[in-house]
Amino acid sequence: MTRRRQALTETPLPLPQTTRVFTISNQKGGVGKTTTTVNLAAALSLSGAKVLVIDLDPQGNASTALGVEHRSDTPSVYDVIIGDVELGDVIQASPERGDLDCVPATIHLAGAEIELVSLVAREQRLRRALDEYLRSMDDPYDYVFIDCPPSLGLLTINAFVAASEVLIPIQCEYYALEGLSQLLKNIELIEKHLNPDLAVSTILLTMYDSRTNLANQVAQDVRDHFPQQVLDAIIPRSVRVSEAPSYGQSVIGYDPQSSGSLSYLEAAAEIARRGAPATQGGRH
Repeated sequence: MTRRRQALTETPLPLPQTTRVFTISNQKGGVGKTTTTVNLAAALSLSGAKVLVIDLDPQGNASTALGVEHRSDTPSVYDVIIGDVELGDVIQASPERGDLDCVPATIHLAGAEIELVSLVAREQRLRRALDEYLRSMDDPYDYVFIDCPPSLGLLTINAFVAASEVLIPIQCEYYALEGLSQLLKNIELIEKHLNPDLAVSTILLTMYDSRTNLANQVAQDVRDHFPQQVLDAIIPRSVRVSEAPSYGQSVIGYDPQSSGSLSYLEAAAEIARRGAPATQGGRH
């Protein structure tokens, strides 16, 4: 473990030339989507990047884990996509170390799916708000992570249209690949009709238990299917990772020495060093 830590601190991580916007998605619940969003964001901000998390899940778990206010009367992402409030007016700084901000989700987001139906350019609302804000910044974010709900509704479509990269967390368990082909078809449709810049750039294996043959088999299957996208870093099953959100922290803030923390730092470093896929520019 000490050697792994040394490897992380030896060379500083490169910063992207333009903003990289990720949507973290898997239509299967419980695969570590929010955990991955929060911890990659915390890890990258700790390495010197300027990071924004947009919480697009009505449950608001990413907002909780980043320690930001998200009571029902808190200005939130709901006001941005439904009420045309500027993104900059709802951003909160996370108390995590590093330069890390969050656009919180509130319970109002639960009704947003229905309200979006009648709005003009309903699939583009988050993208438009995000692009306007990034353009207005003297020093734009290096990374934006969008945490979306597990269902494919208009909120998730807004997330896909706003992003250029998709990161899919896959748990190393039975049925891991179930539903994945449907998710990839949906991403393909969005790329074709709504966002030609979208691509699955990154797949992260989560909830890995090295003691089981099944976990090793699933990991190998995923690597065989997606040799370019799967990160070498694997996130182990970890009590610390599960505990951290209840303290309003990422695992990196909660227990920097834990194996979960180290694994997310390694995954973040890999994402930074790989850079955006060659076919995509980021955005300013």
